[in-house]
Amino acid sequence: MNPPLVVLGATGSIGRQTLDVASRLGIDVQGIAARRGSDDLAALAGDWPDARIVATAPTGEERERLSGLLGDRLEVGSEALEALASRQGVTVVNGVVGAAGLRASIAALEAGNRLALANKESLVAGGPVVLRALQRGGGSLLPVDSEHSALFQCLVGEQITAVRRLVLTASGGPFRGYSIDDLEKVTPAQALAHPTWKMGKRITVDSATLFNKGLEVIEAHYLFDMPYDRIEVVVHPQSIVHSLVEFVDGSLKAHVGEPDMRVPIQYAITYPDRAVGGLEAFDFSGRSLTFDPPDRRSFPALDLAYAAGRIGRSAPAVLNAADEVAVHAFLDGRLGFMGIPEVVERTLEQVPVVDLVTVDDVLEVDREARAVAHSLLGGSC
Repeated sequence: MNPPLVVLGATGSIGRQTLDVASRLGIDVQGIAARRGSDDLAALAGDWPDARIVATAPTGEERERLSGLLGDRLEVGSEALEALASRQGVTVVNGVVGAAGLRASIAALEAGNRLALANKESLVAGGPVVLRALQRGGGSLLPVDSEHSALFQCLVGEQITAVRRLVLTASGGPFRGYSIDDLEKVTPAQALAHPTWKMGKRITVDSATLFNKGLEVIEAHYLFDMPYDRIEVVVHPQSIVHSLVEFVDGSLKAHVGEPDMRVPIQYAITYPDRAVGGLEAFDFSGRSLTFDPPDRRSFPALDLAYAAGRIGRSAPAVLNAADEVAVHAFLDGRLGFMGIPEVVERTLEQVPVVDLVTVDDVLEVDREARAVAHSLLGGSC
């Protein structure tokens, strides 16, 4: 029997698909959290009448309206989010966007819970802190990202010492094949038109710049304790092979399937068991799978991420924060597409690298990196 769920970031794409899986498998949901007190959150509270509801940053009007609807089922604030994540004996699916998900990840792991992690910033920005919390609490950490879930599934029953390399696949995003001159002219609307996945705005732009793949390389390093020179990226536009593992004897394992996030979400919830899924049987006929090296000159974000990962300590946290600021500036029309990696590179040059011991250390680095990135854009944070 699967433990009950707590779903953080419930009104986002991952949260909604998690609740779809829970409904289909008949899994109890004990907690639902979102940032805003929106109509969507109110509707989910109605769908799951036994769940505690948390809104971390509702407006005054939203708080008053939800309190009227939910009474003492409603809690408000980031401390309530951490308390929800630390309920005993639950699986916490963390689909919170950005660094705001870090404290909840720590709370879940220190409580000894299973953390199904879709908030990649937790590991990218706070990898050393998250791994110490995992060790202290004795819980478990399972990836939800399709690429990392694919690697995790390929590694089940294998010795990590038998791995030659991990290979993350990238769709290449909407601008695959574009020159630098072409990329200078792209618009936010073009960047948000991902050919395969429907995701939030930041991750969709990150997919277009290949920053998302760079963040996934750092996440894979922490998840699987793998050196960066044994983590590679290939462009696979069909998004059918989600990732591969090559072993020392020359064998390869690949995770293959339709691109549907409900598959890795379900596996993170039911592991080590498999439950009947919602997809039709895979049809191999007429499939053509291609693999190409990434264009590192036109998409320098990938190598920036490798460089920050190899520096380690606080550098990945700086990379993540600067990218988030730059992506928002691009979406607001204040920065060109090729300006995103430029702002990140200059921020990495200006923010000192320090050790990360506590969550506060991570958040202080995050704050400093955002301030520098904002100043490079001609504003203040």
